[in-house]
Amino acid sequence: MEKKEEKVGFDGKKVKILGPTYEEGTPEAPANWRRKIGSRQDKLNYLVTGERYWFSKEWYGSEKRKNPA
Repeated sequence: MEKKEEKVGFDGKKVKILGPTYEEGTPEAPANWRRKIGSRQDKLNYLVTGERYWFSKEWYGSEKRKNPA
């Protein structure tokens, strides 16, 4: 069941947007990313990719900036 909300857009027209899609309540157990990733090498690749995303100057695609911040 999709819940849609009606909001006012930038141009002043009313638009329908998708409402909250999360499940109500609290999780029963904490999410453990280490269990989702199988091998040790896959875990290392996950961490290296995350570090490259946050700390690297060589970004790709739409994230690339002409002038660094």
